[in-house]
Amino acid sequence: MYYISRVEIDINNRRKIAELTHLGAYHNWVERSFPQEFSTGKRSRKLWRIDYLDGKRFLLIVSQEKPDLQKLEAYGVPNSARCKSYDTFLNSLTNGQRVSFRLAANPVKAVKQKNQRGRVFPHITSQYQLQYLEKRAKALGFSLVENEYKIVQRDFPILMKGGGKKMKLARAIYEGELIIEDIEIFKKALTNGIGKEKAYGFGMMTVIP
Repeated sequence: MYYISRVEIDINNRRKIAELTHLGAYHNWVERSFPQEFSTGKRSRKLWRIDYLDGKRFLLIVSQEKPDLQKLEAYGVPNSARCKSYDTFLNSLTNGQRVSFRLAANPVKAVKQKNQRGRVFPHITSQYQLQYLEKRAKALGFSLVENEYKIVQRDFPILMKGGGKKMKLARAIYEGELIIEDIEIFKKALTNGIGKEKAYGFGMMTVIP
């Protein structure tokens, strides 16, 4: 069972959202929205993303459990949290269907090194960030519609590590159209996420028929 949830972030209340200065703070907000999992330490995978629409900012979450809507509104506009079953929508998708998509990803490459484990490096140019998605499309169960996809935002949000160390992660926001080629693999991509750093707001793809 999967659920999709949304809450409007209360961007007009600066004191309320003062802590939301890095990806780790958002990750903590998401985890605390599932208090039973948070208290037991047995946490399931959750995908999340920040979206902007009509001057408003929203937190979206895909999860296997329902969040506590009151906790979800910790930094949100009161009474703006919503949660509904995701399965109904997922089961309506079919092979051959053309859909619009949005994806926030952490495009990286692994470079093999002699006598060492491969090191991971970020793709930092739009050319290689586009190639990152193009090369993975088939394995994720879809094909990109030629000339109908692009990167709409590129940045390097901060993740605070232990000891106050700051780490920048490459982020690319993709939008466009795709065709579903293998529905079962594609649904796994929508629920399990794409690429690395899923806990910190990467890997969530959403689609609209």
